[in-house]
Amino acid sequence: MRESVAVGSAAASSAAARALRPTRAEVNLAALRRNVNRLTELAAPAELWVVVKANAYGHGALQCARQALAAGARGLCVALVQEAVELREAGITSQIMVLSEQSPHAADLLVAHDLTCVVYNQHYIAALSAAATRAQRQVKVHLKIDTGMHRAGVDPAQAVELARHIVTAPGVVFEGVMTHLATADDPHHPATQRQLAQFEHVLADIRAVAPQVRHVHSANSAAMLRGLAASASAAVQGAFSYTMVRAGISAYGLSPGDGVANLTTSLEPVLRLRTEVSHVRRVRAGEGVSYGLRTTLDRDTTVATLPLGYADGISRRAWQTDARVLVGGRRRRILGVVTMDQMMVDCADDTVQVGDEAVIIGTQGTEQITAEDWARALDTITYEVVCDISSRVPRTYGEQ
Repeated sequence: MRESVAVGSAAASSAAARALRPTRAEVNLAALRRNVNRLTELAAPAELWVVVKANAYGHGALQCARQALAAGARGLCVALVQEAVELREAGITSQIMVLSEQSPHAADLLVAHDLTCVVYNQHYIAALSAAATRAQRQVKVHLKIDTGMHRAGVDPAQAVELARHIVTAPGVVFEGVMTHLATADDPHHPATQRQLAQFEHVLADIRAVAPQVRHVHSANSAAMLRGLAASASAAVQGAFSYTMVRAGISAYGLSPGDGVANLTTSLEPVLRLRTEVSHVRRVRAGEGVSYGLRTTLDRDTTVATLPLGYADGISRRAWQTDARVLVGGRRRRILGVVTMDQMMVDCADDTVQVGDEAVIIGTQGTEQITAEDWARALDTITYEVVCDISSRVPRTYGEQ
C-alpha cells in the first residue's frame, strides 16, 4: 500500500510540474467539433472517419477521438496497433481502422480489440484468420489497392485473386476496398484521375468476387475538400459507391497543401502553441547569439529568450528561415540556432519583460502565426509542423 501511495504521489508531482511549465499546446475542442461537423456535411452521404494517428497529429489522440465521435465521425483511423489499443483501453468503442499492415505477431491483439485491419498481403490475411479462429471471433478487413503511390497495397493485377483469398479465409469479414491518393493536394496533377480510374476498374472486377463489400474509399482530406469522394464514374457506381472518407489534417483545421488551401477557409485551427519570455537582456551590435555565434547583431538589440527548443519540436534551423514568433503583438525573427530547450528572438528596441506571452502558433493581438506559415518557412507541410510538437509539451484542452 505504501508503494502505491508513493507512486501516486510521484505521478501527482509530475503532473503539477507539467502544469507549471509556461510552454503549452492549447487545444480548442469546440473548434475540433465544428470542423468535424463541417466535414461530415461535406462528405455526406459518405461516412466521415477521423484520423487520430500520431497522437492526433500532435493534438492528443484520446481527447480528439472523443470529440470527433461526438461531432459525427463514424469511425477512427490510426497507424499502429498500439495507438488503437490505447484508445480501446481508454473506453473508445467505435470502429477503429489500423491503416497499414502490422506485424503478424500482432494478429491476436488486433482480433482481441475488435480492430478493423487494412490488408494487402496473403500472409497477413492468414495470420488474422488464424487469430480469429483461435478466438472464435471475426475480424473486419479492408483490402488496399496500390493504384500508383507505391507505398503499400496490392498490385491491381493481383487484387482480384487476393479478394478471393479474403472471401474464403475463416473468421475474416471482407468489409471494404480502398486506395490512397498520392497527389490529391495538387488539383493540376494528372495522377489523381489516373489513380481513381485504376481503382474503379479494379472495383468492377472485385464486385463479382465479393458483392457483399460494404465500404469503398479513396478520399483523404485533400480529395474530400475537392469533392472527389463523390465523383465516382458511372462504371463504379454500378459496382460500389464511395461510402466513407478519411479526414486527417483537415479535422484539425489545417490545410493538406497550398493547392487546396483555398478550400479550408471554413475550418478553424484547433491548436495554439504558446510560452512565456524567460529572460531578457540588451545585447550590443557585433555580438553573436546562440551556439556557434552564427547570428551577429548589426545593431543594439533586446534579445528575449523563450523556454522551448528543438526537443519541443521547433526546428533547430528555424533561424535560417522566415519563421517568426509573436511577442508583444509583433512578429519577431529567431536569433541563432534553436537550442534543445531554448530559443532567442529579436525584440529590437521594444520593451519586453520576463513573463510576457510568446506565441509560436496562434493569434496575439492583430497578428497571427499559422502552422502553414511554419510549413512554408521550413519547406515542409503542416502535418510535420504539428506532429513535431513533442510529448514533453503539455497539452491543455478547452472550449472556445
